[in-house]
Amino acid sequence: MDKFTQKYVDGFMSDLIARNPGEPEFHQAVREVVENVAPYITAYPHLMDLKIMERIAEPERVIMFRVPWMDDRGVVQINRGYRVQMNSAIGPYKGGIRFHASVNLSIMKFLAFEQTFKNALTTLPMGGAKGGSDFNPRGKSDAEVMRFCQSFMTELQRHIGQDTDVPAGDIGVGGREIGYLFGQYKRLRDEFTGTLTGKGLAWGGSLLRPEATGYGLCYFAEQMLATRGESFKDKTVLVSGAGNVAQYAAKKAVSLGAKVVTMSDSDGFIHDPEGLNEEKLAYIFELKNIRRGRISEYASRFPSAKYYPGERPWRIPCDIALPCATQNEIEKADAEKLVAGGCFCVAEGANMPSTPEAIAIFLGNKLLYSPGKASNAGGVATSGLEMSQNSMRRKWTAEEVDEQLRRIMSDIHAACLKYGTCEDGYVNYVKGANIAGFIKVAGAMVDQGLV
Repeated sequence: MDKFTQKYVDGFMSDLIARNPGEPEFHQAVREVVENVAPYITAYPHLMDLKIMERIAEPERVIMFRVPWMDDRGVVQINRGYRVQMNSAIGPYKGGIRFHASVNLSIMKFLAFEQTFKNALTTLPMGGAKGGSDFNPRGKSDAEVMRFCQSFMTELQRHIGQDTDVPAGDIGVGGREIGYLFGQYKRLRDEFTGTLTGKGLAWGGSLLRPEATGYGLCYFAEQMLATRGESFKDKTVLVSGAGNVAQYAAKKAVSLGAKVVTMSDSDGFIHDPEGLNEEKLAYIFELKNIRRGRISEYASRFPSAKYYPGERPWRIPCDIALPCATQNEIEKADAEKLVAGGCFCVAEGANMPSTPEAIAIFLGNKLLYSPGKASNAGGVATSGLEMSQNSMRRKWTAEEVDEQLRRIMSDIHAACLKYGTCEDGYVNYVKGANIAGFIKVAGAMVDQGLV
C-alpha cells in the first residue's frame, strides 16, 4: 500500500473510531474492508470526493428500544432491542435478528456492515441490516419466549415491511422465534406478507432455507478446494458450533465424503475420531433442535467421543476448518495450531469468526481462507429466494432452490477470483469479496445521488 493510500486508511479509521467510541467489533469489521478497498477508492478520486466509504460506514438508521415482558413467575423483565438499517442502495434492508446476552450496539453495527457487502455479493437486490436483543432464550420456556417475541415485534413492526426491511433468524432466533415474531406482526399489521424469512413451510417458508447457510458454505469451500485440485473426499474436517449452520455444514461435508470430527457450543467441544455418521448427526439434530441440550451429552451417548469443557476445537489436527459458531472464535494462537495441525483450508460459516491476527496467519501461510461475507452468504441468498417466492405467491421445489443456491455461491466465488487473485496466483478471498461487494454498493450510491 502506497503512502497516500495508507494515509487515507489511517485518517478514515481515526475519524471512525472517534465517532464510534467503545465499539471494537464495528471498528474491526470496517478496518478489514477499508484496508482492502482503499487502493480502489484512491484510484478513483470521485469516490473520495463523494465520501462513499464514509457514507457506507454510517448507518442510514439505528433503532433502539426497550422490550418489557413478564416471565413465568409473574416478574417483569426488561431487555433492549436493536435494528441497525445500514444501507439500502441496492434493495430493501435484509439481515437477521439475534437473541443473545452478548448483543450490543457494536455487534449490531458490525453485523449490519458485513451484511451490506454479503448481500451485494449474492447479486440479489438486498440492502444490509441487522437486529436483535440481549435477551437469551436459553433456559426460557416456550411461553416466556413467545411473550418476549411479541413485545419485541410490537415495536419492531413500525420499522419493517416487505419493501422496506425484511428480517430473518440468527443466533438464538430459529423457527420457534420466527413463528412468534411473524404471528405478532400479522396481528398488528393485519397483513400476510413476506416481511420475515425463515418462516415455516406451511406459511410462506422456502424449502432448503434451514439448510442453506451450511450447504452454501460447503458449496463455496468445494470451489475453493477445486482451485488446488482438491475436494472434501477423505478430508478431516473441524466444525465449530452446533446450531443451524454447523449442523447442516457437517451434514453436507459428510455427504461429500469428509470425516467431520468436532462440534461445539459455548460450554466446550466434542472430538469424535471416528467421525460423524447419519446416526450421530440425527442425534445432534434431536439434541439441539428438540431437546435444546448441550453438546457434552454427545460424549455420554457415543463412547468414541471425548468432551473438552471450556475449549475450542482448533488444536485437533485437520485438513479443513469450518468455524460456524460466533465472532472472534479463532484467535492468533488458534490459527497457529490449525496451521501446525495440517489445516490448509478455512471457510467461515459464522460472521467474522477469525480475529485480524488469525487472518494474518492464514494469509501469510497461503491457506485457502474465505471470510464469512463470501462463504456464508448462502443463508441470506436463500432468504432472498424466499422473498421472491412470497412475492409470486408460489413455492419452488427443493431442487430448484438448491440449483439457485449452487449458482449464487459459484458466482460469489467467481467474483472473489476476479478481484482477489494475486500476481503469484494466490487467491486472497478477503480482498476479492470486499472489493466485489464495495463496487456494487458504491456504484448504486453514486447513481442515486447524495442521499
